[in-house]
Amino acid sequence: MPRYRPHVAARPSWRCRVCGAAWPCSPARLALLGEYREDRTALLIYLGTLLCEAATDLADLHGRDAAQGLVDRFVTWARAR
Repeated sequence: MPRYRPHVAARPSWRCRVCGAAWPCSPARLALLGEYREDRTALLIYLGTLLCEAATDLADLHGRDAAQGLVDRFVTWARAR
């Protein structure tokens, strides 16, 4: 039986260590929603913190414009609907 590998970010590229997609990838999003199912506010705070870290890392790697679109990538998907 295959062992589950958590989909976590590889820093400073912010790509998933398992599937290589931009993090948070779909499996990471599902895991985060499950982990924070009782506290959506805490999830948004956590993702906002990671957003700031990713913006710094990606700007250092690729310049200031690399941080565009990170709000949608990190936070918007997790808002309550």
